[in-house]
Amino acid sequence: MPSQRTPSRFQHHVGAWRRAPVGMALAALALLAGCSPVKLINAITPDDTFALTRDVSFGPLPANQVDVYRPLGTPPPGGWPVVVFIHGGSWQTGGRDQYKFLGEALASRGIVLMASSYRLYPEVRYPDFLPDSARAVAYALGHAGRHGGNPRKVLVMGHSAGAYNAAMVALDDRWLAQQGHHITELAGWVGLAGPYDFIPIKDRSVQPVFHHPDVPPDSQPVAHVSAQSPPTFLGVADFDAQVNPDTNSGHLATRLESQGVPVVFKRYGGVDHLTLIGAFSRPLHRMAPVLDDVAAFVQTMPEAPIKNGPR
Repeated sequence: MPSQRTPSRFQHHVGAWRRAPVGMALAALALLAGCSPVKLINAITPDDTFALTRDVSFGPLPANQVDVYRPLGTPPPGGWPVVVFIHGGSWQTGGRDQYKFLGEALASRGIVLMASSYRLYPEVRYPDFLPDSARAVAYALGHAGRHGGNPRKVLVMGHSAGAYNAAMVALDDRWLAQQGHHITELAGWVGLAGPYDFIPIKDRSVQPVFHHPDVPPDSQPVAHVSAQSPPTFLGVADFDAQVNPDTNSGHLATRLESQGVPVVFKRYGGVDHLTLIGAFSRPLHRMAPVLDDVAAFVQTMPEAPIKNGPR
């Protein structure tokens, strides 16, 4: 993925934490406790603001599972909006179990979150992780009602590499078509700090994931924009040493707008590639209003058309 030759990722990440008093305190506590900041954030995230169903299978593989965070109380008429979240980690690390703080944040705003897994490199390479993400979205489209959700208000969301997966599922109809669905069934999608236009791949750790140097041109989300693309929310940090926000989210937003697709493009100061997603948590919410913006986008999206109907 393209990067910017400015302060190192570590230097800026530490700087972002230092600029937020709560974040600095959390980092210090995490060091004292011998755990990562995300583990500490999840440990202090409330358990009584949502209902959690773990390890819901949506396919035949061990990676084909979601953890479902459901708001408390009675669903509204038609059901709550549903967000299928795909985690980052350069398609090599990470897991759905790290996102309790995100599930709590969205469930507290009246949104069902399905945090999904997918197969990682070196078990698979592009495009084999994309059917996993499409199966998760197909599960939400077909079974949202089981969890109090509205099957016509399903969105897919991802951070970093997960935002790439979300973009490909939302823009490239090959993947949902394999599951008997269509991109027009989505009410929208959300990409946070995602890589969408990253040939040539400069990150050596990512190169083998996409068959470098023979990276398929159709692996890029920008290649699949059309007038049928779902409404889009793109969020980026002003500074991102891992994924250039201008050549990725900026290019994608321009391409989508040229096709008449509704796009919300938000830039956030005071956060970086990692703390952009961390700002969903209660302790770090003051770093950037990304939770407020994403929740508002999800809640205000109109229902998608009936399956296979015109948008």
